Amino acid sequence: MSSRESGNQQLLKIQRIDDLLQRNLWDVDHRPHIVVDTSRCTDCEYKPCVLLCPAGCYTLVDSKLLFSYEGCLECGTCRTVCPREAITWNYPVSGRGVLYRFS
Repeated sequence: MSSRESGNQQLLKIQRIDDLLQRNLWDVDHRPHIVVDTSRCTDCEYKPCVLLCPAGCYTLVDSKLLFSYEGCLECGTCRTVCPREAITWNYPVSGRGVLYRFS
């Protein structure tokens, strides 16, 4: 096997999403950039925010929606999939939020 083939095999190494996310850095503002009106969530049957948030910021505990903005990846999925329009989403203030690190 040539060194080029060996290098290509190393590039194809599969990594777990959790391992990739741990490389990122967060500069979390004390003021949340996402606000959830949980009173609108009580009648939401499917709770797509819980199912589709890639960072797992939304969780259910005893059928109650809990939200934590600190690990947000700023993708905007939650505001797009919320059928009750219960999520007010903004980008964090300049210089705050997630800093992606790919290496």
